[in-house]
Formats: sequence, structure tokens, C-alpha cells
Amino acid sequence: MPMLTLATNLKQQHPLQCTTVSRNQPCAHSYNPSNYSSTNPVRPSTCPDYFSWIYYDLRPWKETGVTREMLEGAQKTAHFRLVIQDGRVYVEKYRRSIQTRDKFTLWGILQLLRRYPGRLPDLELLFDCDDRPVIPQKLFKSSNSKPPPLFKYCSDIWSMEIVFPDWSFWGWPELNIKPWRNTSKDIQESNKRIRWTDRVPSTYWRGDPKVAPWIADFVNKCNATHNTEWNVHHYTNQDSQAEQRHKESNLIYDQCTHRYNIHIEGLTWSVGEKYILGYDSTTLIVKPKYYNFYNRGILPLFHYWPLRNNDQCKSLKYYLEWAKNHTDQVREIGQSASRYILEEMKMEYVYDYMLHLLNEYAKLLQFKPVVPPKAVELCSEALVCEAEGKWRMFMEETLESPSDGAPCTLSPYDPLALRSFSKRKAGLMKEVQMKEDKYWTTHEP
Repeated sequence: MPMLTLATNLKQQHPLQCTTVSRNQPCAHSYNPSNYSSTNPVRPSTCPDYFSWIYYDLRPWKETGVTREMLEGAQKTAHFRLVIQDGRVYVEKYRRSIQTRDKFTLWGILQLLRRYPGRLPDLELLFDCDDRPVIPQKLFKSSNSKPPPLFKYCSDIWSMEIVFPDWSFWGWPELNIKPWRNTSKDIQESNKRIRWTDRVPSTYWRGDPKVAPWIADFVNKCNATHNTEWNVHHYTNQDSQAEQRHKESNLIYDQCTHRYNIHIEGLTWSVGEKYILGYDSTTLIVKPKYYNFYNRGILPLFHYWPLRNNDQCKSLKYYLEWAKNHTDQVREIGQSASRYILEEMKMEYVYDYMLHLLNEYAKLLQFKPVVPPKAVELCSEALVCEAEGKWRMFMEETLESPSDGAPCTLSPYDPLALRSFSKRKAGLMKEVQMKEDKYWTTHEP
């Protein structure tokens, strides 16, 4: 209770100043707790293992650093340039993003500065809010030139983006998806309310098959019908809700009703993966191509069950047969994923990841960050005071105050450990495929 009271008092000390700002001067600079010191400091913990991928993403510039010329090479696809100077934020926008992705991403960065005032150095970066990776690794393998440092929400093994937490952690008003801190609490409550043994013993997938042809193919070929023996899995189409602009979507919360949930990527990565993994239900993931900032830390057989991206129906059928005889292991996989998502990816760790990533990136800059002539200063009031509806509600819900503790401690870079982890992951994937192959040599598909 003392910590809760402290947090409440801090928020009261540093509220939004919407009544005193104007359109011409939206940033009043009333929030400047640079001298804040906690009366009840919390000892920092060691950061979760997936934080080590920060070093991996920044590896191209480890020896040379980031020059002004390298940075400017990323402007081609960037939606905005962000400059932090003396604790203040300046943004130059280049093009509109999908929905409010850019605004909620910038809101998240502003809240990072409110949470950890004075802990971010001056820096300058370029951010692309679209989905597809755009920095191909092959262009820089045989060249002395370095890739442009570009921040994005995802990447893949053939690309070299710097991955950053996506906008939905602060809410997705267009789909009525609440901020992660509240959503994760709802997921925890759902896990308590619907025990695993009481869940429907079938697979569950929900979405729009028209998103990608391979999804439509998967749904059409693998779905249960009266002509198949696949009577233990279930799909629900969300087309009608999409047509209603997702006014009141249960896209997330329906996942807890079944023992097995299916995740399959669309055209690129999926925001919904974290919600699916958060439930105690076992997640079946069709072999993914893309990664975000946290899912490089999950392991097949420990946090999810991998399905092949070819012969998907056979792969699913094998799993369902295997699950019948391995109930305890199936349940543990789901619970391990839930612990990973709800404990190691708490909002506090999301902010810590952002803080460490931006600090490590700033160390690489070989130039002094400069505020562009067309940039405007950005603060929390500039984004929220004229906002309405869910947009404003979500931002007000996620307004931060100074943290009562230090950020988690980032472990030193250990490339051998990352390689060992990747090798272990590949070995587990191969183990599942070998079991599948062995099963189908003695069973009819």
C-alpha cells in the first residue's frame, strides 16, 4: 500500500496541464522532476534474458559508431525524426502513419521520460511505423558501407532494423484494445476464472482469412468440417466485426476459452501474439518469419508448440494426437508462456527495454544531435489535450510519474550466449519435426 500511495501522490504532483497550455504553446514545461529521489527505493533486478538482443540489433555499428551520413540514409522510409535534447523531445514528421501508430509510439517515448527523468542522453533517431522490414542485410554483407540505423516494430533474419516496442502497449483505440498494463491484468483474471481443465479441448483461431493467402489456405484446408475427422479444433471468422470497425471486439479475451490457440503471421508480424501467449492455453505457432523485441526469447516446447509452414494440417493433426497423451506437458507449455508474457514483459520491463536500447544507441552516435528547423517540440499535453474518446482515455490511463525504483540491470554483451540460444532453438524445432516425420511413417495422413 505505501508504494501505491506514493505513486498516486506523484501523479497528483505532476498532472497534465491542459488548462494552462495553448495551441501555440502546448508544452508548459511544468513537469520537470529531475531532482526526484525516492523515499522508498526499490533495488533493481537483472533484466530478462531477451534484453540481450539489444546488443544484437546494434551490432552493425559496434565498431564504427553511427555517423550523420548513416542516419540520413534511413530517412527514405521514416515516418518521423525524434530528437531528445536536454530532456526535451522534438519531432519532425515526414509522412502519415497507419492509424495512430506514430502518435502512440511517441506517447510511449514521452512517458519513458516521465518515468525516468534525466536518464536519457541527447540522441537523434529515425522511426518507420510500417510493418515490412526495409533494410536488407545482403546489401551490406560485401560492402564497406554500414546500414542506416532505422527503428521499427519488427524485423527478420534477412534484415537489419532496430526493433522497438509497438504502439499497442499504450492502447489501440481503433480496435478498442486497452493499454498493456490493463490488458495484462484482464488476461490474468481470465486465467484465474477459467481453469485449464475447464477449457474446450480444441484449437482456436480468430481473425480475417483475407489478410494473407496462406492464412486463407490454412483455414480452408485445416478447418473442421463434417467430412473430416478433425473434430477437436475450431476457427472463428472476424469479418463481421471488421465491417463494424471493431466497435466492441473480443479479439483478445476469447482466447482463454480453449486449451490450444493458433497463431499465424499475416503479411508481417502480429500485434496479437502477446495476447495469445499470455493465456494459459498452449499456443501453436505456424513457423514465423518475423520477430519483435520480446519474442526472440521464447522457445519451442517450452513456451509454444511449433507448426510447420508447409504441410500445416498434418503438423496440426500430429500435435492434437500428441497432446492427448501428454496433458501435463501441454499444460506446462501454456503456463510457461503465460509467465513469460505476464511477468517478464510487464510494462515496467517494456519501459526498461526502451531505456536501455536508447541509451546503448546514443553511445554509438558520432555526431551531436541537432533539432531540425521544421521540428516541433512534443510533450504529453501536445498529444492528449486536444484528443477525444478512446485516444484521450488510453493516454490518460498510461500517464507516467517518476519510478520508485531504478531500471533493471542490463547484462554485458555475450555473443556466445546468443548463438547458443539460437542453436538450442533450432535444435528444438528439428526435434519436433523429427517426431512428426516418425509419426507419419506409421500413420495415414
